[in-house]
Amino acid sequence: MGKYIKSEKLKMKSVKIWVIFILLFSPLYAVDKQKLLDCYEIFDQKKAELEAEAEKILEQREALESLKNTYMTLIKKKEAKLKAKEKEINATLAKIENDKQKIQNLIAENKKILQEIKQAKMDKVTQSFAKMRPKNAASVLSNMKDKDALDILEKLPPKIVAKIFAKMDPIKAAKLTEMMQKVDTNESTGSP
Repeated sequence: MGKYIKSEKLKMKSVKIWVIFILLFSPLYAVDKQKLLDCYEIFDQKKAELEAEAEKILEQREALESLKNTYMTLIKKKEAKLKAKEKEINATLAKIENDKQKIQNLIAENKKILQEIKQAKMDKVTQSFAKMRPKNAASVLSNMKDKDALDILEKLPPKIVAKIFAKMDPIKAAKLTEMMQKVDTNESTGSP
């Protein structure tokens, strides 16, 4: 801004010099000194107005620069807070993902244990039926749900199943035999 004022001063001086030059060497020198003084006053007045205007512009520029710096500082603080919050959220998401994986592993492990328990239980039940007399086994299996009876019969050796079917109600034995054939067919084709 100071350069602007200096350039204006230089212009004013050069104007004054030209005016003086023209007035001195001009045939119109007949202008009286009072008018010449009036010109100087006008130039000085204009010069003062321009300097005041330049000072006002300089103050406005400084205020704008200050406002800009304050705004940039505020933006940087907000960005820092935002990055910290983002880091915190990412850490929380990573923890949640880790906990989720642990829970899924525990669920899979518990399902496996539960399956093993069911299998052990079924093996004991199957062994009990294998040791029973065919007539008693047929009576118990006839009173069970078809799916449960089928699960037990599938684990028994074919010789014992034949003896149980021989002592069972023919309709029930036929139904269970048909279900066993469907299971065998599904297992061989790989369909559920």
